[in-house]
Amino acid sequence: QVQLVESGGGLVQAGGSLRLSCAASGRTFSSYAMGWFRQFPGKERLFVAYITKSGDITYYADSVKGRFTISRDNAKNTVYLQMNSLKPEDTAVYYCAADSRGSYYFGPSYGYWGQGTQVTVSS
Repeated sequence: QVQLVESGGGLVQAGGSLRLSCAASGRTFSSYAMGWFRQFPGKERLFVAYITKSGDITYYADSVKGRFTISRDNAKNTVYLQMNSLKPEDTAVYYCAADSRGSYYFGPSYGYWGQGTQVTVSS
């Protein structure tokens, strides 16, 4: 069992940056692959980024590639999403997820979810 708490969301102007954090409880954080997803109003959650247990491999959605960076600190039980060059279309609720047991880009393959943090990018 793991609990996830996101933080770092907020309001930023287009072109700005934010860093999201996802703190996990429990001693088994390093045994979980982690992902970030986002949800637009009235839409399903969409894959944003993924990182393996050790952090050696990452994947990104095409829409954020080159602008967002996922990383993790297993000593701090935390995964991060550094978001640069933000655009108004990045406005969404961002969720971290743990324990991917299937396709990394498929939300239902994850066993645990945080409560989400709102990111709003103004033009």
